Amino acid sequence: MKLGLHLGYWGAQPSDFMPLAVEAEHLGFDSLWSAEAYGSDAVTLITWAAARTERIGVGTSIMQIPARTPAATAMTAITLDHLTGGRFRLGLGTSGPQVSEGWHGVDFAKPLGRTREYVEIVRAILRRDKPVEYRGEHYQVPLQGGTGLGKPLKTIVHPLRSDVPIYLAAIGPKNVALAAEIADGWLPTFYAPAHAVVFESALREGLARSGRDRSTFDVAPFAPVIVGDDVQACRDLVKPTLALYVGGMGSRDKNFYNTLISRYGYEAEAATIQNLYLDGKKGEAAMAVPDQLVDDVALVGPKGRVADGLEAWRDAGVDTLIAGAFQTEALQALAEAAR
Repeated sequence: MKLGLHLGYWGAQPSDFMPLAVEAEHLGFDSLWSAEAYGSDAVTLITWAAARTERIGVGTSIMQIPARTPAATAMTAITLDHLTGGRFRLGLGTSGPQVSEGWHGVDFAKPLGRTREYVEIVRAILRRDKPVEYRGEHYQVPLQGGTGLGKPLKTIVHPLRSDVPIYLAAIGPKNVALAAEIADGWLPTFYAPAHAVVFESALREGLARSGRDRSTFDVAPFAPVIVGDDVQACRDLVKPTLALYVGGMGSRDKNFYNTLISRYGYEAEAATIQNLYLDGKKGEAAMAVPDQLVDDVALVGPKGRVADGLEAWRDAGVDTLIAGAFQTEALQALAEAAR
C-alpha cells in the first residue's frame, strides 16, 4: 500500500505545510494532494508544493468541476504535468449543490452526466489526435450558437503524457460506480475499512462496465491520522472535522457525508450531529460524534495503534492511503508501518 499526504486547505492564517511535504518525500511517500472549497484553490497550492519537491507525485483532491471548463482543466493538467516531469495526477469532483450553485453559480443538476462528459472532453484534449468536437447534453465544444465564429481547436502544447491519471471523488453508489468505470482512481472521503462492503457492489458494477479489474484502479481514500499517547485526546481532535462534514457540509435534506455515515450504521447519530450543527451548536455536534466512528474512518493514538490500524486499510483493498496529518511523527509512524 502506498502513502499520500493531504495538504488540506490554505487558510487565512496558514501554517507552513512545506516541512511536512518535504518530510513525506524523504520518507518515501508516493504523493501529495491539495484541496479547495470556497477559499484557496487546489492548483496554486499543489504547484507550490511541486516546485519545492523533486520526486513525489502531486495531485488535486479535488479540483471542482463547476469551477472550470473541461478545456481549462486540461490546460492545467498539461502544464503541471510538464512542469513536474510527469508527477501530476488530476483529481476531480462535483463538490455539492451549496458550493456549485452558491459559490460558482453553476447548476448542480445531473452531476453524473456532467462528470462523464467533462472527463471525456479532458481526455480528448490530452490525446491531441484531432481538433476537439463534442456534442453533449451539458457541454458543447465548439459552442453552438453564440457568434458562430467558434471552430474546433487542438492544444498548441503537446502533452507530456496523453494518459495523465484522472481520479474522481465519490461516496454515493452511482458516483462510485462512475469513478470505477471512467477514472484511473477513486478518492473517497471518510472511507471506513470496517464498512468497505458498502462500496463493493458499486465498484464491481463500474469496473465491469469498463472491462477492467481492480488491479488497474487506484483506491485512494483520505484518512485523518493523529499520533499521541492519549487515544481519546487524539479522537477528540478529529471530531470537529467529522461534525463539520456530517453536520454542515450540505443542507438538512441533502448532505452526502451524512448519508454515507448513515449507511455505515450511524443513522441516529448522523441525525443528531446534523441537528446540533445546523442549530449553531458546533461544539455539541462534535461531542456527539461517536468514538467508534472516529476509529472507523481515522488512525489515532500511539504509533503501535496506528500501525495496527493500518493493516485494516490494507486488508480492505486500499491501494493509496492519503493521510490528513499535521505531525512529523504521524508521517514517520505511517512510513514505518508501511515498510
